[in-house]
Amino acid sequence: MVENVIWPVYFDVDRSRNDGRRVPRGLAIEDPTVDEIAQAVQQVGYDVVIERDKSYPREYETRGRVLVKDADDATKSDLLGATAAYIDAIRA
Repeated sequence: MVENVIWPVYFDVDRSRNDGRRVPRGLAIEDPTVDEIAQAVQQVGYDVVIERDKSYPREYETRGRVLVKDADDATKSDLLGATAAYIDAIRA
């Protein structure tokens, strides 16, 4: 079973690519939360586990992370792109 880890910083518009953002700036959002990410990943069709007590290695703030279960049929970049699109739709 493959688990992909998704950190909120991957979608943070205030971060540069060097600081950890992994989606294009046009798909990035302000202050992404693990709840929004988990909801978006579930809309894409995967099961998730939220770990709220984790912090991204290059951040001091504990924002949590989302573990995506059995996402071995999609590349991580495809998963992040689809998740970013759903987060945008959730916020709209």
